Amino acid sequence: MYKPLTTKDTKDCGECFVTDTWNPTQYDKFQREREQPFFDLLSLVHPKPAMRVADLGCGTGKLTRVLHTTLDARETTGIDRSARMLDETRQTDQPSGLRFEAGTIESFPGSRGDFDLIFSNAAYHWIEDHEALLDRLRAALAPNGQLAFQVPAQHDSPSHVVAEELTAVEPFKSALGGWHRPQPVLEPAAYSALLYRLGFADPVVHLIVYPHVLAGPADVVEWMKGTLLTEYARHLPPDLYDRFVVEYQDCLLPRLPDARPFFFPFKRILCWGQKV
Repeated sequence: MYKPLTTKDTKDCGECFVTDTWNPTQYDKFQREREQPFFDLLSLVHPKPAMRVADLGCGTGKLTRVLHTTLDARETTGIDRSARMLDETRQTDQPSGLRFEAGTIESFPGSRGDFDLIFSNAAYHWIEDHEALLDRLRAALAPNGQLAFQVPAQHDSPSHVVAEELTAVEPFKSALGGWHRPQPVLEPAAYSALLYRLGFADPVVHLIVYPHVLAGPADVVEWMKGTLLTEYARHLPPDLYDRFVVEYQDCLLPRLPDARPFFFPFKRILCWGQKV
């Protein structure tokens, strides 16, 4: 069993005002666009009989079920820090061998060699120090075990730059108390070198730009309310977070093309390696 979230986790994030800011309904507004990177990442995995799989940061768990059934895995454990994201999945009958737990990637145990595959679709960008993270995950893999993960690489796009700029603007600056959202995502070549250095033979790393077509530029704000902005919601009181979203939209939209439909290029880094 992995560490469930407790009130201590709320304190550990600093001056957080809400324990769980993830909203599955908001997240699923762009379900189709969010799914394609998962399938591209899954295509890198080498299936083998009776796999033991961990899906870290599994979100709502809908794609974890696809992962489990596609690989015909013996056991798959989906782990997410947000109990709200897992609520619907936990109330649904699941295939044999598939289970879900609320817990953090930071508390996922290493040095046990239990897993044939550790999979993660868009979660590691919330975790600092990827070298230490990947080294710990390597230790949790069985011999010849596989590591497959995907991280967004949007940190230099206006959607992310504007949010960071607002942390220097009052009243948000004072309310955040010096907090800034970390940016731990590495360059693709750095992931390739890191995986090789950690003992993954012939690592595969792809940078893919996904061509999402949205109804209009305001949909970028809706997209970010389901992901990026949840972290700001954790560090601001609710009324001030609402104001943050309004100012975020007011600052962001002038920097985006006023086009309908709106072309939203989204960069992601897909990585795979097999432990030797």
